[in-house]
Amino acid sequence: MIEQWQTALSASCAPLVGPPPVLLLASEPQSAKVARDFVREFVPYHVPGVSEGYVETVVLVACELVTNAVRYGTEPGDSVRVVLDSDDKRTRIEVHDPVRRHPRPRPPSCERDRGRGLIILDALCPGAWGIYDIPFGKSVWAECAMGPPGRG
Repeated sequence: MIEQWQTALSASCAPLVGPPPVLLLASEPQSAKVARDFVREFVPYHVPGVSEGYVETVVLVACELVTNAVRYGTEPGDSVRVVLDSDDKRTRIEVHDPVRRHPRPRPPSCERDRGRGLIILDALCPGAWGIYDIPFGKSVWAECAMGPPGRG
């Protein structure tokens, strides 16, 4: 009886294998690079054989979300949280920040050097991104669909 309990206990308390799905980042511009590195490690580990092109698409989406969260959704001393979930059909990226104000699309402009993040999300994740409130701020999420085999 004790042996069965110990076996069940050790299986339920087993350490996570591979990169964890959550990353906490400081509210600073360098966090975008940390997020890119995190995605490059997480996605291929959890979806073996995925194409490099697909990974780079997820990297770009995550980088946009983190950059926008740091730039518009935090103040000095705040943090942002990145949550990833990947399977053989899609990767979901969520970025949580402490500001409830939702981003809004801006018309394209050649005169501004900002305001293209949501346009990029629309191009890379058509109809598969959104925003919802969380207890201490908001979550901006996007899902990158996996293409057919070989186009990943």
